[in-house]
Amino acid sequence: MKSRKKEAVSVGLAASTLALLGTGLVTEQKRGEMAGLARVSEAQPDADLVRDLIPSDWDLPSDRNERIDFFIDFLSGQRHEDMREWLERVGMYGPMIRAELRARDMPEDLLFLALIESGFDSNAYSPAHAVGVWQFISETGQRYGLEVSRYVDERRDPVKSTAAALTYLQQMHDRFDSWFLASAGYNTGENRVGRIMREVTGSELGTDADYWRIADRLPRETRDYVPLMIAAAHIAKNPEAHGFLDLQFQEPLRFATVQVPGGTALADVAEAAGVPLDGVVYLNAHLVLQQTPPGRAWDVRIPEGAQGAFTANFPGEGTTAPG
Repeated sequence: MKSRKKEAVSVGLAASTLALLGTGLVTEQKRGEMAGLARVSEAQPDADLVRDLIPSDWDLPSDRNERIDFFIDFLSGQRHEDMREWLERVGMYGPMIRAELRARDMPEDLLFLALIESGFDSNAYSPAHAVGVWQFISETGQRYGLEVSRYVDERRDPVKSTAAALTYLQQMHDRFDSWFLASAGYNTGENRVGRIMREVTGSELGTDADYWRIADRLPRETRDYVPLMIAAAHIAKNPEAHGFLDLQFQEPLRFATVQVPGGTALADVAEAAGVPLDGVVYLNAHLVLQQTPPGRAWDVRIPEGAQGAFTANFPGEGTTAPG
């Protein structure tokens, strides 16, 4: 009876923690939006491609404990199909995120923080009103330079939100000297983590091991946050061993940029470029009304290779540049 009660509590914790991930599930509408942009590889990716997309070596601690093992089983079992979808989206967003992490000399395993936040869905929206791949709330997004307005929500821009999220994480690492503590702060707020660290250890500066020391003092969701991230990393680094066979990774995020006047509809951009509207909408998910904000020129993303058609067909002063 005791073990059954413990299992029920664990399932409840997992369901709570994964509620945000549920917002990242692919609906038929989202599949249609992505179809104009992303192609999945027709052939099974070889081992070299998997290594290119997913960091094979660990640059965060590869801990294993009861909580991490629970989430490995949960993600590879009950949430197997969802986890497959999220792993396949590493193909689209992984190269961009890892390149930014590498440029900042940050652990590339932080890629999996984005996976557990949103399942790599730029349109993900949580009950707490967090938005995008990195699940920023409005106030935090604006604090880190993201525009959130009637026309633009850059929390939905995977490129700009990645830069903002990594700046935020780096600042917390500078404060705590631990990526696990920084990740906990990303979920629950840096001041709460700082307060609990002072109460438990006497200092905000700590180590990754201190995350486990303070875990039971953290809110329920944050208590499972790092275990979930590390569990996802274990699965991603060795997917076949966890039952994820024949992964079909999406094509990497690539685009060209065209500058258009304020108030330009994305439908007009797509028509001039000769590409499906769904693909342009997906690339510009941050343009929430599917038009550029009035009163200022704006850079709009279109699929690579469509610049020539756009230049030839767009009326007025549209210009192009590589993405």
